[in-house]
Amino acid sequence: MSGSEFHVHGAHEHEMEHASHSGGSSSLAVATAILATVGAVFSYMGGYTQANAALFKNDAAIKKTEAANQWNFYQAKSTKQNMAELSAEIMTQPDKKQKYLDSVERYKTEKQEIKTKAEALEKESLDWDEQSEQQMHQHHRWAQATTSIQVSIALAAIALLTRRRWMEFLMYGIAAIGVGLGALAYLHV
Repeated sequence: MSGSEFHVHGAHEHEMEHASHSGGSSSLAVATAILATVGAVFSYMGGYTQANAALFKNDAAIKKTEAANQWNFYQAKSTKQNMAELSAEIMTQPDKKQKYLDSVERYKTEKQEIKTKAEALEKESLDWDEQSEQQMHQHHRWAQATTSIQVSIALAAIALLTRRRWMEFLMYGIAAIGVGLGALAYLHV
């Protein structure tokens, strides 16, 4: 500051200067910045797993619909088989009766193929549902971790303003819980 200029310090500048000279405040500010970064990563992972859960649930619904279509096809073949059986029963001409009996056998074979395909699609649907549930569980862990980190950041601000040492310890404790929950989410626990 040159001799010809006049400068007035504001109250906030005085507090900032005072905070920069005290070691505890700067370490708390660094911890807060680190927690904010960790919280941002946890939040991203929470959104990522939630989106995956929705995609997997959608895939499950698609496979379930495909399975339902196959079961409808199976039912149609059953109806045709029943009609062929009835026709064979009432038919008196041997050559036409055999034609209907051959159709019955063909429908039985076709139904078995359709049934196998429908059951496989149902299994795929269940597999997608299971993956969706796993992603939602992981999402909840990430959300719990993010919330803990956010609470610890708020406590850091309160500790910084009130200069209460116990509040700082509480902030570090809740931050540790948040990091622990983030580790559980990462490990799919």
